[in-house]
Amino acid sequence: MAVLQNKIDFSVIITAKNANPNGDPLNGNRPRENYDGYGEISDVCIKRKMRNRLQDMGEKVFVQSDDRCDDGLKSLHDRAKGCEALAALSKQKNTDRDEYAKAACSEWIDVRSFGQVFAFKGDPVSVGVRGPVTVQQAVSVTPIDITSMQITKSVNGESGKEGKASDTMGTKHRVDFGVYVAHGSINVQLAEKTGFTEEDAEKIKQALETLFENDCSSARPEGSMEVRRVYWYKHNGKTPKYSSAKVHRQLKVTLKDGVDRPRCFEDYDITLEKLDGLEPEVFEG
Repeated sequence: MAVLQNKIDFSVIITAKNANPNGDPLNGNRPRENYDGYGEISDVCIKRKMRNRLQDMGEKVFVQSDDRCDDGLKSLHDRAKGCEALAALSKQKNTDRDEYAKAACSEWIDVRSFGQVFAFKGDPVSVGVRGPVTVQQAVSVTPIDITSMQITKSVNGESGKEGKASDTMGTKHRVDFGVYVAHGSINVQLAEKTGFTEEDAEKIKQALETLFENDCSSARPEGSMEVRRVYWYKHNGKTPKYSSAKVHRQLKVTLKDGVDRPRCFEDYDITLEKLDGLEPEVFEG
């Protein structure tokens, strides 16, 4: 498949209903929010879900979650050593960094998409790969309301205790309802360096469209998180007429007049201003 020849920009609208889109471990796992009360989903969280979806498609992924490991390797170092091409290059006296990066990009789709740093203890070489796919953090359109509830267990955790006790376990948090918007781009110059192809771009788009499939948990019950829209802009060339910032500004999501507290997706107005010669492909969830 040919290496990507046209720059791509994209925007994604996500809804969260009675879910914790992205807990903050430094704040009791409360949903992330900024100082103005707007909800956030980190770019790292979004890329983790994209990697999971790429795995579901049968792609080889370097940065795997422990609970989704599909090759039996327990660490990134083990995975790098398990690649014959990388292992052979690492044994050379003067490792060719370009060849090392090329081999890693050829092996794993997330490396040639998002980039990766290969720097492990005991290895004589340190290699950094810059990926063409960048994703911004998602930010809610309006400030979010966070509901917290105390949860308990109703059975003994250990034997030897008489009766049944209810011991407090902690607090669970959720966003009642929120609409989040994230933006991203795919850079052609970096795609040429990593070997990122047109087919890879289609898989990235599919991952965005199905971002929350196989992602359910107690914090995000099935159906509580949904991708409502994906706007996929494919420019006419490597260096486009419009900047990514200008393309991303064309999407405007605002609260409808008279709505004080949004409860559903229909409480928002969505407008997409047009740019001459650039028409997006739109996915509606």
